Amino acid sequence: MKTTILGLLGAFALTITGATASQAQQPKRGGTLQFAISAETPNYDCHGSDTYATLHFSSPFYNTLLRFNLAKFPEIEGDLADSWTVAPDLMTYTFKLHPGVKFHDGTPLTSADVKATYDRMRNPPAGVVSTRQATFADVGTIETPDANTVIFKMKAVNASMLDHFASPWNCIYSAKDLAADPNAPKTKINGTGPFVFVEHVKGGHVAGKRNENYFKPGLPYLDGFRGVFTLQAAAMLNAIQGGQLLAEYRGISPAERDRLVTAMGDKIRIDESSWTINLLVTFNTEKKPFDDVRVRKALLMAIDRWGGSQGLSRISTLRSVGGVLRPGSPLATSDAELEKLPGFSRNMPAARAEAKKLLAEAGVPNLKFTLWNRNLAMPYTPAGIFLVDQWRQIGVQVEHKQSDTSPYIAAMSSGNFDVAIDFSNLFMDDSTLALAKYLSVDRAPQNMSRSKDPELDKLFDQHVRERDVEKRKALIRAFEKRLFEQAYQQPLLWWHRIVPSHKVVMGWKMSPSHLLGAQLEDVWLNQ
Repeated sequence: MKTTILGLLGAFALTITGATASQAQQPKRGGTLQFAISAETPNYDCHGSDTYATLHFSSPFYNTLLRFNLAKFPEIEGDLADSWTVAPDLMTYTFKLHPGVKFHDGTPLTSADVKATYDRMRNPPAGVVSTRQATFADVGTIETPDANTVIFKMKAVNASMLDHFASPWNCIYSAKDLAADPNAPKTKINGTGPFVFVEHVKGGHVAGKRNENYFKPGLPYLDGFRGVFTLQAAAMLNAIQGGQLLAEYRGISPAERDRLVTAMGDKIRIDESSWTINLLVTFNTEKKPFDDVRVRKALLMAIDRWGGSQGLSRISTLRSVGGVLRPGSPLATSDAELEKLPGFSRNMPAARAEAKKLLAEAGVPNLKFTLWNRNLAMPYTPAGIFLVDQWRQIGVQVEHKQSDTSPYIAAMSSGNFDVAIDFSNLFMDDSTLALAKYLSVDRAPQNMSRSKDPELDKLFDQHVRERDVEKRKALIRAFEKRLFEQAYQQPLLWWHRIVPSHKVVMGWKMSPSHLLGAQLEDVWLNQ
């Protein structure tokens, strides 16, 4: 097995304030875990989604080839793969599957299912959306010499590929189901995971029961789970405080944390970490006047990120100023380097004066537009209110429009917006994963700015092939400089993760990503 790029750099430290003794206790079987999901997924398909709501809904029903060992993050371990080998030239990846695995409909899992799954992600059929397409574009062929062996032959080196095989988005689907309907995973669940789908009550909950034929002996411990959709933060907090819900695995605000700790004392556990997710200010570059770089740059220059981080961190999950990679992580841009880039000045009077000048030059000194946003209270609402105020200070009038997750994603995907609050939702500190969000839209459907920039594409491709860490850093800096100078989209602030759970909930592991740990196979109830 090969060490990953991130492994070479060393793991980025995780701060956890909560009991960890659960790992030393003997797990108990039985019980149903009820937890909060603060958004409802628009569909069930892992491959075409970028919202955590899909993974918190779907992950318990599926497996992936590899996954991250959260006790030793970012170390990789097998899930469906018992073992794997990587050729020294990084051009061949061979996986040996665990024998005897079955889908929930009783059909056996074979290498053909893995091939069909990855073919769908890297080369989606007409009508299928795969936001993983750019990630697996370097895969040349997928061979299945026998039922339990899958061989990926690369057409080009991708130094991060092993990390991407561990992505939680790579749910393995049935080749039979995909042949019958390539879009079946959007509405049908048939996985190999620790839990079998029971029901989805729209506006209510998703439920699963123990997979009695699960291939991992003794797992899962729970009889079942129920993920309850709690779109209102107050209702979620009341339910946790009252014991109707035992956890919320996305993250809450500092004020919400303090309320639970004050009310519940030693009954509540709080885990905290920096977070591999940020909010983005995204411009629709196909709409006037946002096709003008002067307008985009002016709006970014008007935002006081440094001052905003201090105020917003007290009332929301927004905290750190950073570039395209998590602040403080091995390949991240330093504060000193960021301050030299458009949109990150600490001298706000000068920056806003220049912003007004740019708007006047572009012919829109009295700009008005609508800011499109999700109606999630944390942290989208405070972020939207903050941006409206920042733009008001350069004479720009903004209507703040918020909607449920499903219409929000539909509007973003169709380009039916002017300016939006988007997100970069990473499962680890991998630069290939982070930069892919900003590629030309014909290569990366997740680029909601709809921009096309061959120079960014070229820098990305050079970076993907580069195995030398220092040269890789230099290419990231060049990519970031180009991205921010063109101002298609830019991080607003990075988040800080705070996860509450009742102390009876054991076996769940904290990580810097709310996309990880959603499978629930190790979770048990000490009651």
